[in-house]
Amino acid sequence: MKAVLDACVLYPNVLREILIGTAAQGVYGPLWSARILGEWQRAAARLGPEGAAIASGEIATLRAAWPEAEILANPDLEKRLWLPDPADAHVLATAIAGGAALIITLNLRDFPNRALAPEGVQAQSPDDFLMERWLMDSAAVESVIRSVHARTESLSGREQPLRALLKRARLPRLGKALG
Repeated sequence: MKAVLDACVLYPNVLREILIGTAAQGVYGPLWSARILGEWQRAAARLGPEGAAIASGEIATLRAAWPEAEILANPDLEKRLWLPDPADAHVLATAIAGGAALIITLNLRDFPNRALAPEGVQAQSPDDFLMERWLMDSAAVESVIRSVHARTESLSGREQPLRALLKRARLPRLGKALG
Protein backbone atom coordinates (compact mmCIF):
# COMPACT_ATOMS: atom_id res chain seq x y z
CA MET A 1 0.00 0.00 0.00
CA LYS A 2 1.20 3.50 -0.84
CA ALA A 3 0.56 6.62 1.23
CA VAL A 4 1.38 10.27 0.60
CA LEU A 5 3.01 11.96 3.57
CA ASP A 6 1.77 15.53 3.86
CA ALA A 7 4.33 18.16 4.91
CA CYS A 8 2.70 18.51 8.34
CA VAL A 9 3.68 14.91 9.21
CA LEU A 10 7.22 15.25 7.88
CA TYR A 11 8.23 18.22 9.96
CA PRO A 12 7.84 16.99 13.54
CA ASN A 13 11.03 14.91 13.77
CA VAL A 14 9.74 12.07 15.95
CA LEU A 15 6.61 11.65 13.86
CA ARG A 16 8.60 11.65 10.60
CA GLU A 17 11.13 9.16 11.97
CA ILE A 18 8.34 6.79 13.02
CA LEU A 19 6.53 7.07 9.69
CA ILE A 20 9.70 6.62 7.62
CA GLY A 21 10.91 3.85 9.93
CA THR A 22 7.70 1.88 9.48
CA ALA A 23 8.01 2.34 5.71
CA ALA A 24 11.56 0.99 5.91
CA GLN A 25 10.12 -2.08 7.66
CA GLY A 26 7.96 -2.67 4.57
CA VAL A 27 4.72 -1.70 6.29
CA TYR A 28 3.78 0.71 3.45
CA GLY A 29 5.33 2.71 0.62
CA PRO A 30 5.77 6.44 1.29
CA LEU A 31 5.20 9.06 -1.40
CA TRP A 32 5.73 12.82 -1.58
CA SER A 33 6.36 15.56 -4.11
CA ALA A 34 9.05 18.21 -4.38
CA ARG A 35 6.43 20.74 -3.26
CA ILE A 36 5.61 18.74 -0.12
CA LEU A 37 9.32 18.52 0.72
CA GLY A 38 9.65 22.26 0.09
CA GLU A 39 6.81 22.98 2.51
CA TRP A 40 8.62 20.91 5.14
CA GLN A 41 11.83 22.86 4.54
CA ARG A 42 10.03 26.22 4.81
CA ALA A 43 8.41 25.13 8.08
CA ALA A 44 11.81 24.11 9.46
CA ALA A 45 13.31 27.44 8.34
CA ARG A 46 11.04 29.20 10.84
CA LEU A 47 13.47 27.92 13.48
CA GLY A 48 16.24 29.88 11.75
CA PRO A 49 18.92 29.11 9.19
CA GLU A 50 20.03 26.02 11.07
CA GLY A 51 16.51 24.57 10.85
CA ALA A 52 16.48 24.99 7.07
CA ALA A 53 19.96 23.49 6.76
CA ILE A 54 19.04 20.46 8.85
CA ALA A 55 15.85 19.96 6.83
CA SER A 56 17.83 20.21 3.58
CA GLY A 57 20.15 17.46 4.76
CA GLU A 58 17.27 15.26 5.88
CA ILE A 59 15.43 15.84 2.60
CA ALA A 60 18.55 14.84 0.65
CA THR A 61 18.82 11.70 2.78
CA LEU A 62 15.16 10.82 2.15
CA ARG A 63 15.51 11.38 -1.59
CA ALA A 64 18.58 9.14 -1.71
CA ALA A 65 16.95 6.38 0.36
CA TRP A 66 13.58 6.56 -1.42
CA PRO A 67 14.21 7.71 -5.01
CA GLU A 68 10.95 6.15 -6.21
CA ALA A 69 8.91 8.01 -3.57
CA GLU A 70 9.01 11.44 -5.19
CA ILE A 71 6.10 11.96 -7.57
CA LEU A 72 6.38 14.59 -10.29
CA ALA A 73 3.94 17.48 -10.20
CA ASN A 74 0.99 17.39 -12.58
CA PRO A 75 -0.42 20.94 -12.86
CA ASP A 76 -3.29 19.84 -15.14
CA LEU A 77 -4.40 17.28 -12.58
CA GLU A 78 -4.15 19.84 -9.77
CA LYS A 79 -6.35 22.29 -11.69
CA ARG A 80 -9.25 19.84 -11.96
CA LEU A 81 -9.25 18.96 -8.25
CA TRP A 82 -11.30 20.71 -5.61
CA LEU A 83 -10.42 20.89 -1.92
CA PRO A 84 -11.50 23.39 0.76
CA ASP A 85 -7.98 24.82 0.67
CA PRO A 86 -6.93 25.00 -3.00
CA ALA A 87 -3.29 25.10 -1.88
CA ASP A 88 -3.65 21.43 -0.86
CA ALA A 89 -4.70 20.20 -4.31
CA HIS A 90 -1.08 19.29 -5.04
CA VAL A 91 -1.16 16.73 -2.19
CA LEU A 92 -4.22 15.01 -3.64
CA ALA A 93 -2.68 15.20 -7.13
CA THR A 94 0.44 13.50 -5.75
CA ALA A 95 -1.69 10.70 -4.31
CA ILE A 96 -3.55 10.18 -7.58
CA ALA A 97 -0.41 10.30 -9.74
CA GLY A 98 1.43 7.95 -7.39
CA GLY A 99 -1.40 5.45 -7.04
CA ALA A 100 -1.67 6.05 -3.29
CA ALA A 101 -4.72 4.92 -1.37
CA LEU A 102 -4.03 7.27 1.56
CA ILE A 103 -2.91 10.75 2.45
CA ILE A 104 -1.40 10.85 5.92
CA THR A 105 -2.05 14.31 7.35
CA LEU A 106 -2.81 16.19 10.52
CA ASN A 107 -5.14 18.47 8.52
CA LEU A 108 -8.07 16.12 7.97
CA ARG A 109 -10.53 19.00 7.52
CA ASP A 110 -8.62 20.06 4.41
CA PHE A 111 -9.15 16.62 2.84
CA PRO A 112 -12.88 15.80 3.09
CA ASN A 113 -14.01 12.34 2.08
CA ARG A 114 -16.49 13.75 -0.46
CA ALA A 115 -13.58 15.23 -2.43
CA LEU A 116 -11.20 12.27 -2.04
CA ALA A 117 -13.56 9.31 -2.49
CA PRO A 118 -14.18 9.87 -6.22
CA GLU A 119 -10.40 9.69 -6.67
CA GLY A 120 -10.08 6.46 -4.68
CA VAL A 121 -8.10 8.18 -1.93
CA GLN A 122 -8.70 8.59 1.82
CA ALA A 123 -7.12 10.92 4.35
CA GLN A 124 -6.02 9.53 7.68
CA SER A 125 -4.34 10.96 10.75
CA PRO A 126 -0.89 9.55 11.50
CA ASP A 127 -2.21 8.25 14.83
CA ASP A 128 -5.01 6.27 13.17
CA PHE A 129 -2.68 5.10 10.40
CA LEU A 130 0.00 3.86 12.78
CA MET A 131 -2.56 2.29 15.15
CA GLU A 132 -3.93 0.25 12.23
CA ARG A 133 -0.42 -0.76 11.19
CA TRP A 134 0.42 -1.70 14.80
CA LEU A 135 -2.69 -3.88 15.01
CA MET A 136 -1.62 -5.63 11.78
CA ASP A 137 2.12 -5.92 12.52
CA SER A 138 2.91 -4.93 16.08
CA ALA A 139 6.50 -6.19 15.95
CA ALA A 140 7.49 -3.96 13.02
CA VAL A 141 5.86 -0.82 14.44
CA GLU A 142 7.13 -1.40 17.97
CA SER A 143 10.71 -1.97 16.81
CA VAL A 144 10.65 1.38 15.00
CA ILE A 145 9.16 3.15 17.99
CA ARG A 146 11.76 1.62 20.35
CA SER A 147 14.53 2.80 18.04
CA VAL A 148 13.13 6.34 17.71
CA HIS A 149 12.51 6.48 21.45
CA ALA A 150 16.09 5.45 22.25
CA ARG A 151 17.51 7.94 19.74
CA THR A 152 15.36 10.75 21.16
CA GLU A 153 16.53 10.00 24.70
CA SER A 154 20.14 9.84 23.54
CA LEU A 155 19.94 13.17 21.69
CA SER A 156 18.11 14.93 24.51
CA GLY A 157 20.36 13.49 27.20
CA ARG A 158 17.39 12.71 29.42
CA GLU A 159 14.70 10.13 29.93
CA GLN A 160 11.64 10.60 27.75
CA PRO A 161 8.57 8.69 28.89
CA LEU A 162 7.26 6.89 25.80
CA ARG A 163 3.61 7.85 26.21
CA ALA A 164 4.45 11.54 26.61
CA LEU A 165 6.85 11.43 23.66
CA LEU A 166 4.21 9.91 21.41
CA LYS A 167 1.59 12.37 22.63
CA ARG A 168 3.89 15.28 21.73
CA ALA A 169 4.37 13.63 18.32
CA ARG A 170 0.57 13.72 17.92
CA LEU A 171 0.23 9.98 18.38
CA PRO A 172 -1.85 9.88 21.60
CA ARG A 173 -3.77 6.65 20.86
CA LEU A 174 -0.59 4.82 19.91
CA GLY A 175 1.10 6.23 23.01
CA LYS A 176 -1.72 4.98 25.20
CA ALA A 177 -1.60 1.54 23.59
CA LEU A 178 2.17 1.23 23.99
CA GLY A 179 2.80 3.34 27.08
